[in-house]
Amino acid sequence: MTEKTALVTGAAGGIGAAVVHDLAARGITVAAVDRDPDRLAQVVAEVTAHGLRAEAFPCDVTSSAAVERTVDEVERRLGPLTDLVNAAGVLRLARAVDLTDDDWSATFAVNTTGVFHVSRAVVARMVPRRSGAVVTVASNAAGTARQDMAAYAASKAAATMFTKCLGLEVAQYGIRCNVVAPGSTDTPMLTAMWHDTDGAKVSVEGVPEAFRVGIPLGRLARPADVADAVAFLLSDRAAHITLHDLTVDGGAALGV
Repeated sequence: MTEKTALVTGAAGGIGAAVVHDLAARGITVAAVDRDPDRLAQVVAEVTAHGLRAEAFPCDVTSSAAVERTVDEVERRLGPLTDLVNAAGVLRLARAVDLTDDDWSATFAVNTTGVFHVSRAVVARMVPRRSGAVVTVASNAAGTARQDMAAYAASKAAATMFTKCLGLEVAQYGIRCNVVAPGSTDTPMLTAMWHDTDGAKVSVEGVPEAFRVGIPLGRLARPADVADAVAFLLSDRAAHITLHDLTVDGGAALGV
């Protein structure tokens, strides 16, 4: 996977940072994108301290203009993009009837519209080159109903189907588009949902009264588990895989 350049959004987050580390360790030059410049700089510093190649590009993916400027800058400084990972995401928890307009719009602005902005900008540049790979990090909640997660689940379902439709349209150019759908993963997004020290146990064992089964494999995913799946779908080992949704949740969605 050397001589490749990947753009990773949400690079300051738990899964995004793991993807940056994983791809850089495989010899890929990584353009790390996030709207948190301080945390982003820290992630890139950790990667480059090991002699690997990564560069920070602060950007808010909810802005179409900002995304276009950033992708232009990335290709000018690092060269043509061969890979894209949409890992930026936000979570607003509330019952569907209690969601505010801001909860809904903010969730979709990042989780869905952000995927659209970045994918459009990057793939438009891949088409003339007739090659490329895209992976969108969605969620097992995109296909399994969850209480208090209506906005998040809906936004991830939309991002999933957008990625598959995009993949269908650009397959003729040799561009592959796939989805990785994590379940409960040991990241700040998950731990922020916990109310006490039993949070991890509850995630693993499930919550019957909320119609939520536990994790059959008996543990939370590590960010590296998700990053491994992303790297596989970007690699030549997945050369004949496109429009695929790879669930990485320890069996929590029961294979749905």
